[in-house]
Formats: sequence, C-alpha cells, structure tokens
Amino acid sequence: MKYPIVSGQSLPNMPWEDRPSGTGDVVWRYSRNPVIRRDLIPSSNSIFNSAVVPFRGRFAGVFRCDDKWRRMVLHRGFSDDGLKWDIDHEPLRFTCDDAEIGVFQYGYDPRVCWLEDRYYVTWCNGYHGPTIGVAWTHDFEHFTQLENAFLPYNRNGVMFPRRVGGRYAMLSRPSDTGHTPFGDVFYSESPDMCFWGRHRFVMKPYPESWQGTKVGAGPIPIETEAGWLLIYHGVLTSCNGFVYSAGVALLDRDQPWRVLARSGPYILSPQLPYECMGDVPNVVFPCAALCDADTGRVAVYYGAADTVTGLAFAYTDELIDFAKANSVV
Repeated sequence: MKYPIVSGQSLPNMPWEDRPSGTGDVVWRYSRNPVIRRDLIPSSNSIFNSAVVPFRGRFAGVFRCDDKWRRMVLHRGFSDDGLKWDIDHEPLRFTCDDAEIGVFQYGYDPRVCWLEDRYYVTWCNGYHGPTIGVAWTHDFEHFTQLENAFLPYNRNGVMFPRRVGGRYAMLSRPSDTGHTPFGDVFYSESPDMCFWGRHRFVMKPYPESWQGTKVGAGPIPIETEAGWLLIYHGVLTSCNGFVYSAGVALLDRDQPWRVLARSGPYILSPQLPYECMGDVPNVVFPCAALCDADTGRVAVYYGAADTVTGLAFAYTDELIDFAKANSVV
C-alpha cells in the first residue's frame, strides 16, 4: 500500500465486492443494497445510521432502530459475514451508576470504537436536548454508561481509536434543538473519559457545494501513515430540503484538528431509489467502516433515506489520493 495502515486489523472475512467494470468511482455500492432492510425486526419502522465493528472473528454492531411508535432506540446485533444480520428484538439497555444520566429519553446515530481493551459506544443521547452519550462494553452483552461527554446541544460524537498525546480524543458537531441548519466539526480531548476539554476547531461547511450547510464526522477515523482518514457527511440546502452526501478528509496524526486535505467533490451522494425515497429523502449518512489493514479495503455502512442501511466499498489509498487531488484546503 502507498499509505500503510497503522495498528489496523487483518479482516479477510469482511464483506467485499470488487469495483464494477466500466466505472472509475472511488466509492462503489454493494450490488444487493440495502444490506439491512427497514423491517428486519418486528418492531422496527426503519434501521439506519448504525455502527458495525469486528468482534471475535465475526461482526457486532449497535443499530438505530426507530420503532413503530417512531421512538428512536438502539439495538445490538451480530453477523458472521457483515451482510446477514441478527438484530435483537429488544432495545439495548445501559447500566449507569447515576440515575439522572441513566434515564433513557432517546438514542440515535451510534458509533462504536475499539480502544485499548474495550468497545466504546457513542450516540446522540437525549438529556434535556441532544448531547453525546458514552458507554463501554467488552462483550456486547453488558453496556456501562458513563457521563455525557458534552452539554446539550451536540451530535455526531466520533472517537479516535487510540489516545492522542496521552488523552482520549473525540470529534463532534455542536448543534441546536431542532433539525440544525448549521454545523462545524470540533475536536475535544479527555484524560479520563469524563471531563472533556482542549476543544479545537476542525472544519466548517464549504460554501456553494454539497457540503455548504453543515458537516459532521462519520465512521471512526482510520489511522494511516499519511494521517487520519476521515469519512464525513455534508449537507446541501436545496429547494426541496436537505441533501446529505459523503466526503473524505485527511487529518494530521498528532494534531487531528489540522486538516491536511479535504475533498471538494463528494465520494457518495443519494442517487438510487432507496437513498432518494424514504422517511427522509435524499440522504446517505455514513456511520461505520470496516477496514482490512492488509489490503486497505474499506466497507462503509451508511444510512439511506433515514430508512434502510446501505453498504459501499473503497480502498484507503484511493480515498487519500482523492482527498489530496481534489482538496479544498
């Protein structure tokens, strides 16, 4: 590989399809999308914006499963191949020492990050408005909830898979109470997963483009020798409402708030029927990425039209080259 992956895992069993002949796109879709349909469990209205990680030779995940009341809840699930999923019918439950923090109002758009000796789950947690909930698990059976990372209002909390400068690190996007019509990405650090500070600006929307209204971090960043590879979402305000697409950026390994490159064109946008038609039309929203350190293959799980889950593929080297060749930094 041109840009070797640092401290990655070998994932020979990760889902994969070769790029279709006749296309030069840096990202291509799974031919049998959506990989997770909206009604995979009896209670669900929709399953989307979910997080997937390698787990004990298989795959595990935390899934946003809005129910038929249209409540935003989280479920866990397992898969042998990353394609066929067994999602628990009952919502995920957290154990929390503080009853005030532990009262569940709603949860959505989770991410899962393997860090040191456990899996950390971050999600948009309802606590007098949306903020970033944090929990950990060893086995995807028991989940221990920690303090919320930030004050309301905040979304898209995405952890880094190692400490930076000896501290835990997270990206987030401060927001408001509603369907936020703005949003910049910020970086924060913590010595103990409780108190977060050292906030640094990372990037803002780029005017007159697919990412002109707001931006937010997507899957857990992938560390390469060239920098942290970050897939992120951006939003365009059109005459028919918001349009969510995906882009790619490269962040400095030691100072991740420094953006080394950032794609001007999108790498994925809503174009197919299951991305353009659904509960919220015209949305692709990446939340998880499996990466094979041996080949640089990447499998990206993304929410489509806030209804189903899609899968797309890429190579880390090509994503980095695309960001550099088309950078707006």
